[in-house]
Amino acid sequence: MRRRTLTAATALAVALPTALLPLAASAHDGGHGGGHGGGHGPDRSLRVATYNLSLNRAAEGELQADLATGDDPQARTVAEVIQRADPDVVLLNEFDFDAAHESVDEFRENYLEVSQGGADPVRYRYAYTAPSNTGTPSGVDLNNDGRVGGGDDAFGFGEFEGQYGMVVLSKYPIDTRNVRTFQHFLWKDMPGALLPDDPATPGPADWFSPEELDVVRLSSKSHWDVPVRVGRESVHVLAAHPTPPTFDGPEDRNGRRNHDEIRFWADYVTPGKASRYVYDDEGRRGGLEPGARFAILGDQNADPLDGDSVDAAIDQLLEHPRVTDPQPTSDGAVEAAALQGGANAAHSGDPVLDTADFADTAPGNLRADYVLPSKGLRVRDAGVFWPTQADPLSRLTGVYPFPSSDHRLVWVDVATR
Repeated sequence: MRRRTLTAATALAVALPTALLPLAASAHDGGHGGGHGGGHGPDRSLRVATYNLSLNRAAEGELQADLATGDDPQARTVAEVIQRADPDVVLLNEFDFDAAHESVDEFRENYLEVSQGGADPVRYRYAYTAPSNTGTPSGVDLNNDGRVGGGDDAFGFGEFEGQYGMVVLSKYPIDTRNVRTFQHFLWKDMPGALLPDDPATPGPADWFSPEELDVVRLSSKSHWDVPVRVGRESVHVLAAHPTPPTFDGPEDRNGRRNHDEIRFWADYVTPGKASRYVYDDEGRRGGLEPGARFAILGDQNADPLDGDSVDAAIDQLLEHPRVTDPQPTSDGAVEAAALQGGANAAHSGDPVLDTADFADTAPGNLRADYVLPSKGLRVRDAGVFWPTQADPLSRLTGVYPFPSSDHRLVWVDVATR
């Protein structure tokens, strides 16, 4: 596909209501689990992962009801994927938000802490979730169709508030007092923002009216800085899920927004002037402290070479001087691209890096999901959970209609000291 080019927690958590405290059923010492180099020795390894598990539902409350059964087939499958990969910290994209956090608790208790398909249970004593812009009414006509209302006029696309939300699960304590969220940051407040232009008018960057720009938020879901305490130090989990750069028109409002949602983290981890404009939902200004260690996680909806994102959108992170790109790979992605052919045959990127299975039709399979640690975290290993069809575990990824998700879990092992 031709690329676009631009010229220009639970109620017990008193201090922070959206931070989930441990359940008695999942309590443990918060130490490193799994067999990938963990422990408390001089060179502790931390496995960090991102997974768009497509656990969203069509109606509010439906996910919570499904998870309450303990026997939802998709939830069991994605839980087994997580159990097999056994990350210490994982960002879940497309997990519907509910204010009581019942869905998160049920997913932990009923699925992750119960063996799925013979895999060892995995326990995440700590979790963080917060409201999402998805489905939140803006009160204005953002798609310029002459009507106000519906998912396309929400601050982020969604049919109800919190659809396609996010969750961070961790075996290590989350420093809830120092979590920063950027749900309400206005797009216009980013210097040099790629605001969409109405091609039917002579003025520049005028798709949104001045009144609309006063309410339009940058994040289609949210941006979170979630510090995780590993030993005596913190690793900042920078979580987001930028909007897909499609489902718009010649104004390219989603492509431009995707670019700037990615840019937000590139600026945030840059000390000094570049991040001075940033403000969080509590009014605190500025970016990440110099020298802080971090990992940028999420379905960025942008491939370096293929797909429909703005040219170089993801390069803002991949080529950032403070960021390492481990380039996780899988044999399953190579096999899928070859078997499907179609749009995949015309791709410029190496299919070994793909993380999402969009089949042979446009845009084909893409690298969309990323774990990007800071230079202060030495990469030890990395991979994408995408088994080949000969592997018995391919039953967890499958082919369309997928038993789990059209995205694959991406993991990176880093040395924290």
